[in-house]
Amino acid sequence: MPNPWFIDDAGILIRRFRTGLLENNSYVVASKATGDAVLIDASFEPDVQLEQCSDVDVAAILSTHGHTDHVMAAMDVKAALDVPFRLHALDQRADICDLPVDEDLVDGERIVVGEIALRVVHTPGHTPGSVTFRVGPHLITGDALFPGGPGATRWDYSSFDDAIASIREIGRA
Repeated sequence: MPNPWFIDDAGILIRRFRTGLLENNSYVVASKATGDAVLIDASFEPDVQLEQCSDVDVAAILSTHGHTDHVMAAMDVKAALDVPFRLHALDQRADICDLPVDEDLVDGERIVVGEIALRVVHTPGHTPGSVTFRVGPHLITGDALFPGGPGATRWDYSSFDDAIASIREIGRA
């Protein structure tokens, strides 16, 4: 049975749930009026991902970035739901994610889901292609933010300066 909605606000439904040993967050964002939805960060445990989507009509799988702990279940969920997998092109070019991507996420893009829309905000730093999703007043930042500060920037392709600039951008988003 799916978790209850974490947020039920002005027609926007957001369900947060955790999977895997790392307890990664995944999100279902849905239009309350239509039940149309997207799944964000299909991290681990495809069966749990599918269960959490069982009461909505998922149109796509979106990823905040291409690290394995955010996309591990994506291909199994994609196959089960027959929906596209979407990721920013810079994480593909940097060889961060080698999964086949159906559609790139583009900065400023509006993804319409029923009667709501998510806006893609490019927030590099953690990875070159990290994105944040804004839906109404709510932000889903992936690893652009960790509890207490910016996401990790220990890889050659990461940038602490970009992470700080992205946090500023998130504040304006």
